[in-house]
Amino acid sequence: MLATFTDRSGGVSQGAFTSFNLGDHVSDDSEDVQANRALLASKFGPVQFMNQVHGSRIVIIESVTDEAPTADALVTGIAGVTLAVMVADCIPLLLTSSEAVAAVHVGRRGLVNGVAIKTVELMREMGARKIRAVLGPAICGRCYEVSQDVHDEVVALHPLATAQTSAGTPALDLPKALAASLAADGISEISDLQICTVESADHFSYRRDGLTGRQVGLVSL
Repeated sequence: MLATFTDRSGGVSQGAFTSFNLGDHVSDDSEDVQANRALLASKFGPVQFMNQVHGSRIVIIESVTDEAPTADALVTGIAGVTLAVMVADCIPLLLTSSEAVAAVHVGRRGLVNGVAIKTVELMREMGARKIRAVLGPAICGRCYEVSQDVHDEVVALHPLATAQTSAGTPALDLPKALAASLAADGISEISDLQICTVESADHFSYRRDGLTGRQVGLVSL
């Protein structure tokens, strides 16, 4: 079973994308991105990416293809199929069990639309019993400043998302809210790496840098 996360080191990309950028939609040199993805595949085997749109569509993957399905969660019950979720502040959520695994993209909209819980439900339908969750590097509550309206909209659904920046302005703690949501749905084993992408120089952060690359979470049976 594989459940791991990349950072920004060890690749060939240059400039704002230095160096292990795996995103093919961020204006990086396409040959560099493909070289980085080849490095990833040499270590983990063929990897299935997705075209993430902050929605709640889930796609079941039976074999890795070059075509990235439009989705925000990938699930497989087949050993050896590696799934990837790309991020640069959103939460890369990896769900594992003996029967199925999933890679889920959870940002503010993903938290609100319940993509993680919908993925858990699908895994259970596929026979997954004991599901474990790992939350990878993501923006923390201190750094994710939002407007009061956005704060109130999210907190109305997820009270534990409420946070403040060091300046006392409204913010959202997405990892805390996601962990609480998973626990309420019966997931008892939840790990949060508690690495803030904005605060960590080892990770890409869109909120911090604007033009930047993407790291990934990887999972397989």
